[in-house]
Amino acid sequence: MSQLMILSMLIFFVVSVPVAVSIGLAALIGVGYEGMTWLVVAQQIYAALDKYPLVAVPFFILAGNLMEASGISERMVEFAKSLVGGVQGGLAISCVLTCMIFAAVAGSSVATTFAVGAILIPAMLKHGYPRPFAASLQATAAELGVIIPPSVPMILFAVSTDTSVGELFLAGVGPGILIVLALMFYVWLYAKRHGYGKNDGVGRLPVGQAFRRAWLALLMPVIILGGIYGGVFTPTEASAVAVVYALVVGGFIYRRLDLKTLSHTFHRSVISTAVIMFIIANAGVFGFLLNRAGVPQALGDWLSMLFTDKYMFLLGMNVALFLIGMFIETSASVVVLAPLLLPVAMQFGVDPAHFGVIMVVNLALGMVTPPFGVNLFAACTVAQISIERLIRTLIPFVLVTFGCLMIITYVPQISLYLKGLVYG
Repeated sequence: MSQLMILSMLIFFVVSVPVAVSIGLAALIGVGYEGMTWLVVAQQIYAALDKYPLVAVPFFILAGNLMEASGISERMVEFAKSLVGGVQGGLAISCVLTCMIFAAVAGSSVATTFAVGAILIPAMLKHGYPRPFAASLQATAAELGVIIPPSVPMILFAVSTDTSVGELFLAGVGPGILIVLALMFYVWLYAKRHGYGKNDGVGRLPVGQAFRRAWLALLMPVIILGGIYGGVFTPTEASAVAVVYALVVGGFIYRRLDLKTLSHTFHRSVISTAVIMFIIANAGVFGFLLNRAGVPQALGDWLSMLFTDKYMFLLGMNVALFLIGMFIETSASVVVLAPLLLPVAMQFGVDPAHFGVIMVVNLALGMVTPPFGVNLFAACTVAQISIERLIRTLIPFVLVTFGCLMIITYVPQISLYLKGLVYG
């Protein structure tokens, strides 16, 4: 039965059926093959969605879209430019820095791409950066949206594996900062080597003035993350706080949210949420059938025979997840694969939070690699360029991020240090 389901799902992928629909159809084939009552489908869909941490998903998506619509992201960009804009390549460096700040609230890489890219890609083009470089940089830096906490894929990993959301969020801080520093260093070297960005300081605000304009926007991630780790509210409650804060600041202080803007923002957020929830619902049925067939145990036994130690297992997982991320959407990959792979990883002595970070960073790479990289499509839309023109400039960014992934994989302290300080 499990072989039939997996084969059916792969066939649906090949004929370009959407991922969520492919998973759902394969699950229905499994239910029919086993002769179960169709009530099982409804029961498992309800069980998959009836999880309190999932409430955070629509709120964080809405918070990110509100930040874009209300001008909060613009002020974050101004502040980042004031800090690093005076360095050669400072405009490109500020793109990475802004994505990090924006990611500390939005939790979505696509929202980060549109919110930051709509401002900085035209600015980089105006300052003489090549269009393929600007789009590649934005697509890659925006993947921080799912690595820097809060992160929607991390919430999905936690829900799928009964792992602590707070521990996962803490584990994502160190890897996110490592990737930020690596990307900053690379774009600085690129600008130096090719002579770009010598006039990036033109038009930037003084740090004090930029801070005065942006302090309410910058306070947002401080409130959200500080509240979570200070024990004031849970990550799920923090998502609602982020929405309220964005509405108050954007609507009553910056005065950028009218009824038309709010209607468009809510519409975008509902569609994005519906897509993720549809994937989770179908994956719940699919996962139930795989568990019933004993696939997790069989997979664990097979991987234990295939890999002799933890390090070879992690290398194999990195290669496999990198390839999977190129073809399958991140949320679907997390929901389907995390419950199967985490028990095996724990057999090899890998900490659940560390493995969650490895998985999310790996699949985040899939967002910037063809053929189905969602960040690439978003960045290409903003930069008005075809994906084919990006490949050459994109490769170094992928290599830099993959190098960081290897460090994150084999130096677990980067992920677990903060977790150890907070949770002991």
